[in-house]
Amino acid sequence: MKNQLFKHHLFWPVTMLAALLLFNLIYSPDFFKIVLREGHLYGSLIDILNFGAPLILVAIGMTLVIATKGIDLSVGSIVAISGAVACMMISKGADQSSLSLVLTAIAAALGLSLVLGLWNGFLVTGAGIQPIIATLILMVAGRGIAQLVTSGQIITVSSDTYEYIGTGSLATLPFSIFVVAFMLIIASLLTRRTALGLFIESVGSNPKASLLSGVRSSVVILAVYIFCGLCAGIAGLLLSSNVSSADGNNAGLWYELDAILAVVIGGTSLNGGRFYLMGTVIGALIIQTLTTTIYMIGVPPEITLVVKAFVVLAVCLVQSEAFRQSLVRRWKTRHYPGEKEVVRRAS
Repeated sequence: MKNQLFKHHLFWPVTMLAALLLFNLIYSPDFFKIVLREGHLYGSLIDILNFGAPLILVAIGMTLVIATKGIDLSVGSIVAISGAVACMMISKGADQSSLSLVLTAIAAALGLSLVLGLWNGFLVTGAGIQPIIATLILMVAGRGIAQLVTSGQIITVSSDTYEYIGTGSLATLPFSIFVVAFMLIIASLLTRRTALGLFIESVGSNPKASLLSGVRSSVVILAVYIFCGLCAGIAGLLLSSNVSSADGNNAGLWYELDAILAVVIGGTSLNGGRFYLMGTVIGALIIQTLTTTIYMIGVPPEITLVVKAFVVLAVCLVQSEAFRQSLVRRWKTRHYPGEKEVVRRAS
């Protein structure tokens, strides 16, 4: 029972998240404090869920792409483009709080995100370009597109309707949490209650065998890139509505790397195959909690990324079974140098 617990794919991610939260509680005793003011819940834990929502969305889409042995480096650029398109359309309206205007802007932003995901999928499946190169093209060009949409400026909007997406509350909780929950449920139902999940894992494990088995791998790969683009587009709406502005240069910057880290921390292999959506969610929460912790303890901004990188490295090493077994072998060798049989069995 104990060994099964240690081998569960969620054990180490949950343990790392709990350790981070415990550190924050020790450093700041009010870290877990949640208060209700004017019908809204406030607190550090609520902030982690709210501010981590865009990353969780991007990471969910990235999980399915990585499961097919692919990668999507363009998600950060799609985040920027989505927010830029929505804010630009709203800023041009006579009544920026008009529901029809906001819905039209959201539809346009998400529609373009789907097209960009389709473009990535076409380059991978139709043109036969390696995923890292195919998505790198949009990663570079996408930033330029976002800045063209905003004319190189930060576009600000004054729309209570649009702001609700990122700052509004529903049942005392941030609305963004419900958006993430909805997309997670949709992804889970599609991949665990239908054959799609099996197709994704089979394509990632062995695309040739999948093709011979009748699985249209190109359609599966195309679908996951489209879904990933949609998730990034929604994340762009959350980010831009949260600050009521769109920055084509900085919005979603480095999100692709954080999303990949979240997927890996959650237990999904970059070699494709089996994937874990809940593990990805926990991985994204670890990264957001780490970011909150770094700011809380007052780490200088110039070394924030260095500290974050070392902590993420430590988390990944702890998760690595090969690394843990190596430490066990060294400990056995040091304390029981004559008992080679014990060392052999531990390996």
